Amino acid sequence: MKRDSIWTTIVGTGSYIPERLVANADFLADEFFGPDGKKLAASTRVTIDKFEAITGIGARRYVSGDVCTSDIATLAAADALASSSIDKETLDYVIVAHNFGDVAANNRRSDLVPTLAARVKHRLEIVNPRTIAYDLPFGCAGWLQAVIQADYFIRSGDAKRALVIGAETLSRVCDPHDRDSMLYADGAGASVLEGVATDSPVGILAHCTRSDTHHHANLLRLGRSYNPQVDPRELFLKMNGHALYEYALRFVPRVVKECITKAGLSLRDVSKILIHQANAKMDEAILRRSYELFGTDAAPELVMPMTVSWLGNSSVATIPTLLDLLLKEKLENQRLKSGQKVVLASVGAGMNINALVYGIP
Repeated sequence: MKRDSIWTTIVGTGSYIPERLVANADFLADEFFGPDGKKLAASTRVTIDKFEAITGIGARRYVSGDVCTSDIATLAAADALASSSIDKETLDYVIVAHNFGDVAANNRRSDLVPTLAARVKHRLEIVNPRTIAYDLPFGCAGWLQAVIQADYFIRSGDAKRALVIGAETLSRVCDPHDRDSMLYADGAGASVLEGVATDSPVGILAHCTRSDTHHHANLLRLGRSYNPQVDPRELFLKMNGHALYEYALRFVPRVVKECITKAGLSLRDVSKILIHQANAKMDEAILRRSYELFGTDAAPELVMPMTVSWLGNSSVATIPTLLDLLLKEKLENQRLKSGQKVVLASVGAGMNINALVYGIP
């Protein structure tokens, strides 16, 4: 399994969870429409109850009106840097995964110039011109893909340290007349990665990625509001939910299995599986199918930590936030120990899927 003497490890994590909690009951006054532009036949109460039963989401977090994605990305980054105790001027890369840029509360246009990574580096007051800052849009799988890129940089010897951030404010781009809007949340998570020289495998052990654009590129996209009274020039995040569910259930477990096998491990070697927090029912089905691919009927209890019930789906921020809470022992009955193996897996617009196996130092 030995590749070389450089292994990429996580030396600090951070997150930003917005203070504003939005419960499902807060949507009771809303009117939901279908793709045909007609109001849903079911009452809003019935729609909300059915939504919670399927997704497991009872609440989510929204940012306040005076901040944007780059602001919360900076806060998560500062938290990760503080926990790592490294000198920020020694960073070789600052990579920010997102999909919509900065979207102001009163303006839905995406603001992407300068890049969010440039803004974060500026706000962190990093002076070093050799700290390269760039953005990575890759759907909800963006943060994990940025970690994979950073691993390549570090393993090549061209970089020693990288700050990887996932941040999104989906509350600014979702259609308030679409019941799927209840899925989405705001948040940011970050990790500091560092190369270590050792003959013992540690840190990032393997990773895999696939992109299925030929048939599935438009399962997540921007489109007009389902409410025909809304200006058709206004675009919102739209999802073909059933097809996306079927796609994820079919392919995510395959990528998980491929990645674990690539690391020279079996599923019994894995202590935790962290899946993008999109939908509880979908994640549970992915977990079950993953174990079936290894010939095991049931997953161990507590193998899959979840935050979607109270944080919702914050896209690229779900996994780094979950990882931060887990490593800092802020999740009840969930702990990680040195030597354990953890799988991280995500799926998002594109459609893109990736997975990574990490060995706790």
